[in-house]
Amino acid sequence: MGLFKADFYRSFAAGFVLGALALVAVLGSGDSPLSSNVVPNAVAAPAETPAR
Repeated sequence: MGLFKADFYRSFAAGFVLGALALVAVLGSGDSPLSSNVVPNAVAAPAETPAR
């Protein structure tokens, strides 16, 4: 009786694939996908001249 049999690895791989597909489906669906809210747009700081 081994601790990690082939069924364990197969179930783990299937769960990983199904979870990844679910994330892709949720983040890529709709007009405004959730992925745009995960990483905000980069905004540069305003340039300032040093005081003399």
